[in-house]
Amino acid sequence: MNRFAIGIAWRILGVVVLTSAITYFWIQEANGMVIFSLTILGIILTVNLYRFVTSLNRKLTRFLESVRYSDFAVAFRADSNLGPSFYELNDQFNEVLDAFRQARAEKEANLHYVNTIVQHVSVGLLTFDAAGQVELVNQTALRLLGIYRLRTLNDLIPTHPELAQLLKTTTASPVPTSHQLGADGELSVRCTAVRLRGRLVTVVSMQNIRTELQQRELDAWQNLTKVLRHEIMNSITPIVSLAGTMRDIVEADLIPLASEQPGVIPNYVNESVTDLHDALMTIQQRGAGIMQFVDAYRNFTTIPQPIFADVLVEPLLRNVVQLVQPYAPKCLITTNVGSANLAIRADVSQIEQVLLNLIKNAIESMDGMDNPHVQLEAISEGPQVVIHVTDNGPGIEPEALEQIFIPFYTTKKTGSGIGLSLSRQIMQLHGGKLTAESTPGQGSTFSLTF
Repeated sequence: MNRFAIGIAWRILGVVVLTSAITYFWIQEANGMVIFSLTILGIILTVNLYRFVTSLNRKLTRFLESVRYSDFAVAFRADSNLGPSFYELNDQFNEVLDAFRQARAEKEANLHYVNTIVQHVSVGLLTFDAAGQVELVNQTALRLLGIYRLRTLNDLIPTHPELAQLLKTTTASPVPTSHQLGADGELSVRCTAVRLRGRLVTVVSMQNIRTELQQRELDAWQNLTKVLRHEIMNSITPIVSLAGTMRDIVEADLIPLASEQPGVIPNYVNESVTDLHDALMTIQQRGAGIMQFVDAYRNFTTIPQPIFADVLVEPLLRNVVQLVQPYAPKCLITTNVGSANLAIRADVSQIEQVLLNLIKNAIESMDGMDNPHVQLEAISEGPQVVIHVTDNGPGIEPEALEQIFIPFYTTKKTGSGIGLSLSRQIMQLHGGKLTAESTPGQGSTFSLTF
């Protein structure tokens, strides 16, 4: 502080000397210009003394304002020539600001890191304050809600009024709430209230559980099918085997015996042998049919994991049409692809199986109709690729539309009822979904979403 003290001392001395000189010349009634000049010089020196003394306060004020407004670009260097103590004080101020600057940089990096994680999680997340202002929302939430921007909860009213009301009136609860999201989704909504710097903020997580429910349902059907198939096959196999053996005995022993001794064996015995032979043949044939029928469900529980590859949609659809057209020469099958470069990540053989099954179902539903038509259309909807299979058939009744994907359910006179279930399972293995829309009398549309 030596230089600072010396600066104050000579300034005070200068003020005292000037004041004495002004007083002396005033008493001596000297020239007024001399007194005026000395007065101006005294004022200047007094102001300089004041500014010099309060420089430390101004420095502290600048430092505190820098901290308050996060202006960490300020540097304290100008008055380092006032002595070692001022030099050390400036260094301390600068080090503190550097520490704040580093802390802010780390905070921004952590915030960016957390925001990146939030944007990449598969669960929809959003936060809003007590006034309904949305502070954070990730892309998954926007995709689940089918919107591109969300600033307030009121933005949900045009598309999801029930969800908007639910979020406005909800209370924090560990139990999730279910919300129907159109025909293809069901949201599980969980809300948690937290206090952030004295403000109440609600954190909402959303997840489409329709796919999970479908997978649980599919697993249940597969387990049931495995059990039934195992029990039926174990029961029917010995019956078919014994019926075959008994039929062979009848054919090899009884029938020749009756034909060699027609007078010895009564006619009613011959008729009984014939009836027994026919009955055993029927048992064997129907048993074999049941075994074949049950064995057909093996595919429902043993779908191999898909082998993914980049597949162009246009050649895929064209190939499917070439495969199915010979079996339905009277049906017009057309394709429409939005872009020649439209591609999906899929197992070609499995997706061909799905498309062939859907086209076959459509052709069978239009049997006997005039001008049957099946259209395959592929379009891009944001990050998704959707293939529509549309027919102009009789359509599907609403009560049947809700059950067509259930294993063993069929609206056809002949059929196993596993085609659509198998197709949906394949789409789930591809990370996509298979949905259906239909209006009775106006046809049906099945959509494969990748």
